[in-house]
Amino acid sequence: MTAPSVAEGRGQVIALSGVGLTYPGPPPVVAVRDCDLLVRDGTHVAIVGASGSGKSTLLNVLGLLDRNTSGTYLFDGHDVAALGETDRTALRGQAIGFVFQEFHLLANRTAEENVQVGLMYRGLSRGERGERASQALHRVGLANRMHALPSQLSGGERQRVAIARALAAHPRLLLCDEPTGNLDSVTAGTILDLMADLNHDGMTVVTITHDPTVAARAQEVYRMNDGLLTTERAPR
Repeated sequence: MTAPSVAEGRGQVIALSGVGLTYPGPPPVVAVRDCDLLVRDGTHVAIVGASGSGKSTLLNVLGLLDRNTSGTYLFDGHDVAALGETDRTALRGQAIGFVFQEFHLLANRTAEENVQVGLMYRGLSRGERGERASQALHRVGLANRMHALPSQLSGGERQRVAIARALAAHPRLLLCDEPTGNLDSVTAGTILDLMADLNHDGMTVVTITHDPTVAARAQEVYRMNDGLLTTERAPR
């Protein structure tokens, strides 16, 4: 792939150029090496790879959870290396939504309360948090399950709550790490349909997966192997 320039990064959510991450030793461990990646606004990109390939580490870099140790990462045209930890945390909270294989819901909180928890540090009033949570749960088809506890929800419903929690923050980018990994094939299909609908409505989505069925829903597919990223299917 041709390395993206700063100018090319404008209008794109993500632009990686030669990005790597090496954990210090001894001995040093190279988890991600020399990755180039462009994620255009409103696209759905899948990154596939086996366990240990480096794809989850790359997601942590994309989500500003880990700092790359080499290369350049532009988010919305801004070099994230120039950001201090406070600004990185603020950008992550305002612009990036996360959906994980494990739903990470609070067992003693209702669906609505779980969505509101993700908004606690956004400076919103209780009323605003409630309104956003309600809107997000309606969007994922759980308007009638807002007051249910996680133990009263199916696996698919719990994942929908997790997606609603991410959407309530109005993110620029949705990062999904094995979002259907704990679901049966039928339930997984409904979650993939929801993600496709969100993408159709303009949400930029990056999905990390080992499942070719999940990757098939994306517009662009990349493969991670031994920390290296290669194009598997060009934009369609």
